[in-house]
Amino acid sequence: MKRAIVFIFVTLSAYAGKFFGQVPLVEKIEVVHHGGSRLNSPELLHNILHYQKWGELFVYLQTHWFRVLFLGITVAVLAVFLLHYLIIGPKKFSHEGRAFYVYSLFKRVVHWTAALSFVIIVPTGLMMVFGKELGGGELVRCARYLHSVGTVLFIVSAIPMFLMWLIPMLPSIDDIKWFFMLGGYLTKRKVVVPAGEFNAGQKMWFWVAMLGGFAMVITGAMMYFQDFDLEILRGLKWDQIDLLRVAAIVHNFIGMAILALFITHLYMSLFAIKGSLDSMKSGYKSEEEIKYMHSSFYKKLLKKEKK
Repeated sequence: MKRAIVFIFVTLSAYAGKFFGQVPLVEKIEVVHHGGSRLNSPELLHNILHYQKWGELFVYLQTHWFRVLFLGITVAVLAVFLLHYLIIGPKKFSHEGRAFYVYSLFKRVVHWTAALSFVIIVPTGLMMVFGKELGGGELVRCARYLHSVGTVLFIVSAIPMFLMWLIPMLPSIDDIKWFFMLGGYLTKRKVVVPAGEFNAGQKMWFWVAMLGGFAMVITGAMMYFQDFDLEILRGLKWDQIDLLRVAAIVHNFIGMAILALFITHLYMSLFAIKGSLDSMKSGYKSEEEIKYMHSSFYKKLLKKEKK
């Protein structure tokens, strides 16, 4: 036992020595001044140690609230849908009869690319938020790289998705009715739900994902590249550290909204309606599902057939 302990100690010491030999304990401050930049300059420590405009709020949120809120949102949303599944259960519609071709191959490819981007972005984002609890190191560093890959996929898919679904995602009177009855999801019965091609819940996810997603791309780029020179900063008399702190605050709060609606969208797609995901595989949605869950869209499809 003693030999084993000594062996482990020596091994860890050697690894630690190698690690500390490669990674400096104190980052070197380069005496280089880039335009309006104060991140990479002799003023670096001064700017970090002095709160300026947003430092106190950022430190307070980062230290006390961000992780608590992310954890609380994750647990609360999962708990609500678990209760929904156990008490009410999924809706079941016949997939044997007629079906309508509603999603072209192009739309499905764009949707699945966007879906893949969020499947990468959301978990890796949480891994970075809880990096301390995960032990940091290579795992969290890998999550950061994957987060960047997911962001590129999001940008590639979000632009065509925004353009092709902009019109059907605009608000309508049906949305108000949908919210009053919560889309019919609080009953086991089949009820006719007023909704167009997309219901109010899907629209809410679309706008949060699109507008919030692009805001997160911008704030994420600020935090990723960090050192940049913007004329507007000098006009506002801000240091770059101020802008980075604001970017981090905005990024986290938008991330919370995206996290809640991403879990909601997953549940609705995979569990709330049996076979709902099939429409994004084949492009076809069953007539009965459209008739009940998208009644306004169903009437529109029938009118098209008569022409």
